[in-house]
Amino acid sequence: MNATLPTSDALRAALAGLLDGLPPTKAAQAVDRLIASYRGTTPTDAPVLRDRADVAAYAAYRMPATFEAVRSALAALRDAAPGWRPATHADVGGGTGAASWAVAEAWGEEGGGAPRTTVLDWSEPALALGRELAAASGAPGLRGAEWRRARIGGALRLDPVDLVTVSYVLKELAPADRAALVAEAARAAAAVLIVEPGTPDGYERIIAARDQLTGAGLRVAAPCPHSAACPIAPGTDWCHFSARVSRSSLHRQVKGGSLAYEDEKFAYVAAVRFPVEPAVARVVRRPQIRKGQVLLDLCTAEEGLRRDTVTKRHGARYKEARDAEWGDAW
Repeated sequence: MNATLPTSDALRAALAGLLDGLPPTKAAQAVDRLIASYRGTTPTDAPVLRDRADVAAYAAYRMPATFEAVRSALAALRDAAPGWRPATHADVGGGTGAASWAVAEAWGEEGGGAPRTTVLDWSEPALALGRELAAASGAPGLRGAEWRRARIGGALRLDPVDLVTVSYVLKELAPADRAALVAEAARAAAAVLIVEPGTPDGYERIIAARDQLTGAGLRVAAPCPHSAACPIAPGTDWCHFSARVSRSSLHRQVKGGSLAYEDEKFAYVAAVRFPVEPAVARVVRRPQIRKGQVLLDLCTAEEGLRRDTVTKRHGARYKEARDAEWGDAW
């Protein structure tokens, strides 16, 4: 592959050959079983991805969605800290490295190149396949990554690092291990990005992690425009965002859908130990475009949750509102 940056297209190309020789029905069955495991209520104390067939099927199915969610969250972090560039990165529970692809893309085009990445995971088959995909990426930041087996939980110790990513991992851990892992990330890193599914329970895990991070002295860079308590009353709603993902044939086979895309719902928090300029407000629901007006549901620094109505009378602001997307700064 001649790609110089690990874009979503390059990732799909790298994933395309994973299922060669694996019957489509078997791949779909593996994905169904793994989804059931991940959606279960009992955290696991052993790797869910047990062998190459498991890893290949799940990577082909889930890596593009994880990549797009982390990519979107990193874009918000970069907007809040445009002058910051991490030199080192730890992808905790990174599996086959989807978050590391997003990190390599986010900073790979800059003069200093992508950060030096270490992927930590307890599944050796996942690490092996992630290493294989990285080698095919054509991106120096990925090809030079270190893939290290480690038990992800309360006993994990991290070297000092600029950026820690923890994507779609906390649900797999018991509550005590979740808290210990977030505390360790806060201790070791200058910036921490945590991503979870955009479900009510995923949001609850993000809020708990957010409280830990701010309690440890970090400030929220994104998505929140402030580091104070979340203005959403517990149990009444949840904050999450959406990233569009191109569907593979495996996606369509497993989900029985015909659309060429799906929307990955995710919740996240990015918190840092250096000066940062969060958005003044963020669009927290899909904008409602009506005749002559746009309704924007916002989270703001000063007023908490607020709805703005932008009409044609607002001139250029109206065009900006029509172009605004869920998750954008406002």
